[in-house]
Amino acid sequence: MTSVAATFPNDDGILYLAEGGTETELIYRHGHKLREFAAFELMNNSEAVGHMTDMYRRYLDVAAARGFGAMMASFDYRASPDWGAKLGYSAEGLAEMQHKCIDFLRDVSKPYADQVEHIAYAGCVGPRGDAYSLNESITEDAAEEYHSVQIATLKACGVDMIWAATINNIPEAVGISRAAAAAGLPVNISFTLDSNHKLKSGPSLKEAVEATDVRAGNAKPDSFGINCSHPVEFEPALEDGSWADRIRLFRPNAAAMDKVSLCRLGHIEEGDPEELGKSMGDLATRYPNVDIWGGCCGTWDKHFDRIAHYVSEARDA
Repeated sequence: MTSVAATFPNDDGILYLAEGGTETELIYRHGHKLREFAAFELMNNSEAVGHMTDMYRRYLDVAAARGFGAMMASFDYRASPDWGAKLGYSAEGLAEMQHKCIDFLRDVSKPYADQVEHIAYAGCVGPRGDAYSLNESITEDAAEEYHSVQIATLKACGVDMIWAATINNIPEAVGISRAAAAAGLPVNISFTLDSNHKLKSGPSLKEAVEATDVRAGNAKPDSFGINCSHPVEFEPALEDGSWADRIRLFRPNAAAMDKVSLCRLGHIEEGDPEELGKSMGDLATRYPNVDIWGGCCGTWDKHFDRIAHYVSEARDA
């Protein structure tokens, strides 16, 4: 068996396993401090790289055991101009760190070339501001200009796609979509929802998906997803309608807690992996277009195993 890059859009029935709460694992399991939540800086820390290697091997072990492909997103959630400048990186230094992140993913997956047939590498793009508050307004044009810098570097890294994580407003989703399209890269726009089952900026998930598609025009994203929200937050937002066919990815938090409260706990909260897996299995039955499954805050290999088990069970029924 030989590893091959995934093709997007995907229509071959392959199920992909994504990572979970990489940052929460690094902070609370391994004791690493992340300035501004920027995991990419740890690429220069040999001890941290060792911990990351072990983390990713456990993740890939589950993908191999459960017959899933792997959609591996890198550590560059904060590797965009404003955050990089705040951390003291030049444009060249930030680009160098992005290359290190993608190189790490390729290196750690090499031993699995005969075990995981489909491996895709994704660059992770985070919001310009704080994902959990509205501390900065942004226009579609400004978002396109801003995110095109990071996306251009990811293009040079040879990624298969862009994963835009924890997006909480429509203009930024549109701008990222345009920037990815200009770079010739498919993009999954993953929104995060709050306890009101909506984006922090106000629209429902349905409104956000439909508006992004319309306003992005020919640059509309390859697909949408939900991350950094527990099913109790996002399931009520899954209204009926053809718009839901645009959802391709679910990456839930482990615990049924408000995400801001989770951030203030000071320890990892992993919830109930079995119940989370069952919830994902139920969603796999109801949403056949979703083929990328993983987790977010508080999740790692024990959650992946249960999610992959119940998703496979649902799809094989």
